Amino acid sequence: MPRPLVPAVLGLSLLLGGCATAPAPITSGDHAPLLPSVLFSGGAEAFTAWRCTPDQGLVTADPAPEGELRLWSTHGAWRLAPAVVASGARFERDGISFWNKGDEAVVETPRGRLECRASMRRQALTREQRPGVMFHARGNEPGWMASLAHDRPEVHLSLDYGSREQTLPYRVTTMDNEAGRVILASGRGDTPFELRIEARACFDDMSGEPFPARVTLSVDGEQYRGCGQGIAP
Repeated sequence: MPRPLVPAVLGLSLLLGGCATAPAPITSGDHAPLLPSVLFSGGAEAFTAWRCTPDQGLVTADPAPEGELRLWSTHGAWRLAPAVVASGARFERDGISFWNKGDEAVVETPRGRLECRASMRRQALTREQRPGVMFHARGNEPGWMASLAHDRPEVHLSLDYGSREQTLPYRVTTMDNEAGRVILASGRGDTPFELRIEARACFDDMSGEPFPARVTLSVDGEQYRGCGQGIAP
């Protein structure tokens, strides 16, 4: 009989807790900052959304060329190494394991177990699709997008279904690499904004498509929420 959800979720959260370094304000200079690797697919071609029992959503990236599996939950992100298994595929690290065969998966921690089924797959964004973009985020109702340039500290904002567009410089106020958390602020005093990026399982609230980051944009007294993905060269 499966163990209850609360210990499983708590286990995922506690295993990540304490690993992150204390964030410190920094500036970007003339070059775009290096974002935490857990915001990217790690070379995987696609992301998969998993719906688990008891109720929880997870996201994985296809195994990278070196065999690593990236896993995101509502609490954080993990990079799991391949392990020997009689059937299916198994990945593990630091007491967390992910086993799957076809559309079924089991996630185990020292505190519990989740039984999951794949619900949707999305091809990872590429530089060919988003030229010059290092990180792309989007949300709905009203539709919005934010794209970070790969070569300079600059963000292009498209708000309210594209009716407002602006390209602005930014500065990095928080960069927590292990936790996968980044906070950006406007580089111009006359056009303030804040963009928060966190490595968490995220699902588009209209399509259900999976992403490795939750994003919140605060501008002009409004908050826009959505999902995002780092885009490697």
